Amino acid sequence: MTRPGVIVDVDGTLLDTNYLHTVAWARALRANGYDDVDMATIHAAIGIASDGLVEYVTGGPDDAVGSTHASEYEAFQDDVRAFPRAGDLLRACAEKGLAVVIATSGRASDLEWMLPAIGVDEDVIATATTSGDVEEAKPAPDLMEVAMTQGDLDPARTVALGDTVWDVEAAAKAGIPCVAVLTGGVGEAALREAGAVEVWTSAADLLAHLGDSRIGRLAD
Repeated sequence: MTRPGVIVDVDGTLLDTNYLHTVAWARALRANGYDDVDMATIHAAIGIASDGLVEYVTGGPDDAVGSTHASEYEAFQDDVRAFPRAGDLLRACAEKGLAVVIATSGRASDLEWMLPAIGVDEDVIATATTSGDVEEAKPAPDLMEVAMTQGDLDPARTVALGDTVWDVEAAAKAGIPCVAVLTGGVGEAALREAGAVEVWTSAADLLAHLGDSRIGRLAD
């Protein structure tokens, strides 16, 4: 593993989707008989892969909930928007010589609409790691570790970028620092308590200060 890079989460970090997912999960849970799970609890679990999220909020597995969520969320895809300058941030990282590796708890098929929604071409992305590539998704370190391997990244020169405590915890378990943004709806105190080394307001804020950030300094 030889090159510097940034491992980038998608939902809540590049795309404004966390609250859409929250509503989709709420509908899926209620459709399957879980009427007592409030949206605050669901939102706190966003970032965990589907199977783990269901267990987190209900206490046990239920494949039907995940299937229903996929159907409910599909109806929201026309409402998905990238955060301002999200695509520009990825391009700026690539222009600095960093390998940009997407790491999402979503499915590989989701990349077909995610990347156009972010506004980047495939040549900006070195590679992408999804839930189908790992045994356990976030907060386990598998997604980060596989992303480093697939991206040929040097762990000593790799930083993760995410928006939830699950991103931060997964990065820490993989032995890399995590820079966080607030656009997923998680507060700065919670992100720093989880171990985030920096917290920026948004992708645009990080881009404006990229040269001073842990990510930008990887290229020095």
